[in-house]
Amino acid sequence: MPYLSDFLQDIIYWLPALIIAMSFHEYAHGKVADLLGDPTPRYAGRLTLNPLRHVDPVGLLMLLIVRFGWAKPVPVNPMYFRGDRRRGMFLVSLAGPGMNFALALLAGILRVLTIALSWRWGPAFHAVIFFEYLLIYNVYFGVFNLLPIPPLDGSKILFSLLPDRFSGFLYTLEQYGFLILILVIATGLHRVFLTPVANAVIGVITRVGALVLRLLWGGGA
Repeated sequence: MPYLSDFLQDIIYWLPALIIAMSFHEYAHGKVADLLGDPTPRYAGRLTLNPLRHVDPVGLLMLLIVRFGWAKPVPVNPMYFRGDRRRGMFLVSLAGPGMNFALALLAGILRVLTIALSWRWGPAFHAVIFFEYLLIYNVYFGVFNLLPIPPLDGSKILFSLLPDRFSGFLYTLEQYGFLILILVIATGLHRVFLTPVANAVIGVITRVGALVLRLLWGGGA
């Protein structure tokens, strides 16, 4: 299995990238909830970038084996939110994928810059590989979590936007959400949305990185 062999050989690149994507995602949820007045993430010790507080070993293992895993969910109590709780839940839910896309943009820019550096200094290619994994993992994390299926962030974003008359339907969906999610993943239906959207986002970020490089190159000329 050459693919598996290459994947394991690159563990020094992809494992830190994967852990960063998961840890920053969960930290963003907790930080936004804290800013909105909810002390629950702080009391739970989740306002940290320490991966040991966020990474679930079983979820990480499952992610590596079957490409579906999870981190430790950050506990949030909307009752503490200042102002509109729906708006608060929308912001908290959006924070995780938003953080992933921000990291992906940073990784994409740094990847292009380190590619240019590697032309003059060969060892920089190691950074290129790391930033490529960081870009890919963060984009796929962000896009996947926007799927409107409980317990993913996309479902909470959807719930916060729909009017109260849909509460019965949403409650039912939440009860069976995990089973629906497993079914979607097992049948590969998630790829219909995930792959083309993620590839499009990666393409846009890559072009932004190339633009930044041209601006820096031109500025230095």
